[in-house]
Amino acid sequence: MTLLDVRNLGVAVPAARDWRTLVDGVDLAIGSGEAVGLVGESGSGKSMTARTLLGLTPPGARVTGDIVFDGDSVTGMSRRELRALRARRVAMVFQDPRAHINPVRSVGDFLTEALIAHLGHTPTEAQARATRLLADVGIPDGARRLRQYPHELSGGLLQRVMIAAVLAAEPELVLADEPTTALDVTTQSEVMAILDELRRERGMAMLLITHDLALAAATCDRLSVMYAGRIVETQESTALTATPRHPYTSGLMLSRPSIDTVVDRLPVIPGRPVAAYESGDGCAFEPRCAHAEAHCRDRRPAVQDLAGARVACVRAGELTLQGDTA
Repeated sequence: MTLLDVRNLGVAVPAARDWRTLVDGVDLAIGSGEAVGLVGESGSGKSMTARTLLGLTPPGARVTGDIVFDGDSVTGMSRRELRALRARRVAMVFQDPRAHINPVRSVGDFLTEALIAHLGHTPTEAQARATRLLADVGIPDGARRLRQYPHELSGGLLQRVMIAAVLAAEPELVLADEPTTALDVTTQSEVMAILDELRRERGMAMLLITHDLALAAATCDRLSVMYAGRIVETQESTALTATPRHPYTSGLMLSRPSIDTVVDRLPVIPGRPVAAYESGDGCAFEPRCAHAEAHCRDRRPAVQDLAGARVACVRAGELTLQGDTA
């Protein structure tokens, strides 16, 4: 069953006397209980896509296309309906927990506020529930932690608190916006393992926003790769890492270091990534693509179905690309 269905989503923001496109023609679907990864370089539009799903767009932004959650159109919701959606059904784990937790309020205040305001718990019930939630995310001695303030916790512990707050509402969909970027490698692994285990136990769907293709492949059922505000490839995780269909995806895979191979220099994708508003009428990846032809500059490639993949590349059917070498 499809829980979230995004069709031709576009987001543009006002700039001087013109509009700057940040997200352009995104199609995305997530089934109940499914984990989908949205992968791409910084500036590709990943976070803006996730925020738009909850109506968290910049002031004056123009949103086109449609977002349907469990049969209801999110783009047509009132502010009151959006607040109800965020409170109970869709939750977001933000990239930097310190920027999204009030530094002058205790961890207990942060965790119990939603339980009391939206779920009708008494303060005593909310305290007990918050303590159990902290234990669920691997934080012992919950009663003491509830009395602490954000500055007293490490980044890893604070991100676990953020996950506990998300789980408190028992949402149907979790939007995880680069939840491990600010953490060290060991803590990253622990936090993602906790998030994935709790998601599976509770039957929640998840959209994981990340620039780490390997992390997404290890955690998600399907992957969508984003470039310049558009999704250029979608495949099952194992298929995408083994047989990428888009030159950009292949470039991302080949640029990963391998523990089995010694190289003097890692392969890199030449040039620099561009935002959606910087791309022309043709393929946005064309200036960096080793397989580009003259017509790639003239028209935007349509998304085509190819052996279980959805790919936006006119040469996808004829190219044999390399995948993960690790």
